[in-house]
Amino acid sequence: MLLQDVLKDMSCSGGIPEDMDIIDLAYDSREAGVGIAFVCLKGAKADGHDFAKDAYGRGSRVFASEKPLDLPEDALVIIFDDTRAALAVMSDNFFRHPSKELAVIGVTGTKGKTTVTHMIKAALDNCGFKAGLIGTVGAVFGDKKYPTVNTTPESYALQKLLRMMADDVCKAACIEVSSLGLKSHRVDKIDFTAGVFTNLSADHVGGGEHESFEEYAFWKEQLFKQCALSIVNVDDENNGRIIKASLCPTVTFGVENEADYTARNIEFVRTPGFLGVKFDCIHQAKSMSVKVSMPGLFTVYNTLAAIAVLESLKLPEKDIRRAFENIAVNGRSEIVRVSSSYDIIIDYAHNGISFKNILETLKMYHPKRLICLYGCVGERAQVRRKEMGRISGAMADLSIITSDDPGFDDPAGICDEVAGYVEEAGGKAVKIPDRGEAIRYALSLIEAGDILVLLGKGHELYQKIKGEKVYFSERECIEEYFNEQR
Repeated sequence: MLLQDVLKDMSCSGGIPEDMDIIDLAYDSREAGVGIAFVCLKGAKADGHDFAKDAYGRGSRVFASEKPLDLPEDALVIIFDDTRAALAVMSDNFFRHPSKELAVIGVTGTKGKTTVTHMIKAALDNCGFKAGLIGTVGAVFGDKKYPTVNTTPESYALQKLLRMMADDVCKAACIEVSSLGLKSHRVDKIDFTAGVFTNLSADHVGGGEHESFEEYAFWKEQLFKQCALSIVNVDDENNGRIIKASLCPTVTFGVENEADYTARNIEFVRTPGFLGVKFDCIHQAKSMSVKVSMPGLFTVYNTLAAIAVLESLKLPEKDIRRAFENIAVNGRSEIVRVSSSYDIIIDYAHNGISFKNILETLKMYHPKRLICLYGCVGERAQVRRKEMGRISGAMADLSIITSDDPGFDDPAGICDEVAGYVEEAGGKAVKIPDRGEAIRYALSLIEAGDILVLLGKGHELYQKIKGEKVYFSERECIEEYFNEQR
């Protein structure tokens, strides 16, 4: 592609040769090369401007920079006020504006982004509307899966994935849009067909993320300035600021307050082979009965948001009605189907609030026993250990304490500490530091009517142990156990 076309509609300094061709873009100097334009990005730990000479040495001769660079005369240095914003425009141009060929759904919020994007993608696929997904667990479309570094990838990676989806004949793409993704211009130039707001709390304030709740909320609001439709949880106390910030029509969903999409006659259903919710979705005086194979009230909210998206895309009601019955989200209240007499669930919950939410949800299904298996990470603030131990001690019939990314800490020592908090809360604890052994022990105990929930790892397929990522799959561990029992 001609450099002039890569830089179309951009304000930049320096003369641009008419016949200069660009074969790719790079923002990591290790990816630089002949014909590749190098974009200098300032990161939290490193500054790409410091690697411009390395990129030159690898063959790059075109540089996007925020300041003059000390490079040989044959280097073309183009100065921008903000190279992250520039990369977004350059990437959109280079990949030929893929978001214009897809229905792009952006989901933002403190909690629920991963689950809602997965639900929307799965429901769209179930309706015959081929969709891709980009988020915490990577990028997925059709039978293809690609890893991603951030919840919302850099603009170049994001635009490249959208182009791949469009070329693979996807009709839609569901993107987890983080506040840092918005702040870092990663989703600039994407035409969002709809933006979904789940909720907002102060989880990402401080710690190098956002200076204040106001700043955090401000960046969340920006998604709704580049959408054709805003879909907002009206039961969240911050819904008003999102609606006010929106530059497009808004539809609302909720359970407690009046909304465009609401739920009535909610039932928490547990029958042999099924654990989930049933409810009537009310929209414009019409009622649609919905059955969803995921537990909890939060599933009702997530489903209402997904239904609003599907209806905005004009999908038939008969398809929407059936779209959720056999839905599953990897590592988010994920039901592992091995028996019709008890239930096994894998969930990513790994702090006090999420522990309380998932355990409260599962107790609503009146298990004979609620067995909770989890660990607490090493090398972190230890307040989580106390919270998680006391919550499971108070709410679970049995807590099996094991490892979860112990790092360089002693796994047995972590187990002892957490088990102490479980017992302080009046609960019963069993300590098994090896997570595989702990899961096999839990499976040997499970009886008809029980619910076993494995917490903390969710979609992850590794343990962080002494500086290394060691492969570990809870699903494979469960499968191996039952294969041995046959």
